[in-house]
Amino acid sequence: MVDSKHQWKAWLYLAPAIVLLLVFTVWPIINTVRLAFLNNYNSLTAVNQEEVVTFAVGIENFKTVLRYDGFLTALKNTALLTVITVPLSTLLALLIAVALNSIKPLQKFLQTIFFLPYVTNSIAIGMVFAAMFNVVGNFKIPRLVSTYGLVNNIIMFFGGDPINWINAGSGYWANMFVLIFYIIWNALPFKILVLLGGLQSVNKQYYEAAKVDSTPRWRVFTKITVPLLSPMIAYVVITGFIGGFKEYSSIVGIFGNTMGAPGNEGALNTIVGMIYDVLPKQDYGLASAAALILFAIIFVVTMINMQVSKKRVHY
Repeated sequence: MVDSKHQWKAWLYLAPAIVLLLVFTVWPIINTVRLAFLNNYNSLTAVNQEEVVTFAVGIENFKTVLRYDGFLTALKNTALLTVITVPLSTLLALLIAVALNSIKPLQKFLQTIFFLPYVTNSIAIGMVFAAMFNVVGNFKIPRLVSTYGLVNNIIMFFGGDPINWINAGSGYWANMFVLIFYIIWNALPFKILVLLGGLQSVNKQYYEAAKVDSTPRWRVFTKITVPLLSPMIAYVVITGFIGGFKEYSSIVGIFGNTMGAPGNEGALNTIVGMIYDVLPKQDYGLASAAALILFAIIFVVTMINMQVSKKRVHY
């Protein structure tokens, strides 16, 4: 503990970080709440008028967001992506972590390979996925198609027909499949890292006792591994839901800022995408209201996850 006579030194060392947090974190949050409750606030209107413009305090911005035509679409896409990707990515990460923990040869090398996507720019990864699923040329006239893309080439190699994943004329669910596939793949490294760290800290005596009793592997997994990893599983699930509701960059990486395939622009928009849509119009009041609505949704879902985890997590 720092001596009370020398606490000023601790505050002095912390001062730069505190100042940065106040300027770039605390104040933006306070200002977001303030703008959200200023009815129809627009920065251009506030600046370009000769006289000082005042905005009434109310909830008109929230009403406008909730009545916005694309709000239900954005909410549906956000919820759909989160509900599908978080459980699947967590389950896959758990299985891969258990497999990595069970092998000795090339373990460090494989851990590095699985971790690489975590340190790679998400937009760049999205562009790679777009190239993998892309169809160059006229999809309806095979002679004019120079390539069907890596994924379709694999499908055709096994005798299947190429699928129009992300090009003009592609369907909503084809686009959604590509997006879900990308999000799950991009979410795996962090979850594998957390779960693998938890596995390596588990007391080996539990497994030795199960081995002596000739316990089947599936029962060891369900009765020992999962309960002992439940704190880490709860952590990656909660953070996964928070990240899922903020999904945006993956869609931009694959489909660009149109948030959908050509001819179906905006079909994959999310709540964060909707916030970015209104920013160029300087409608900061609407953007702030949408951000607070998203915060409320994430807060409620997180509280539900935490209440559920209290009954399922074994510390």
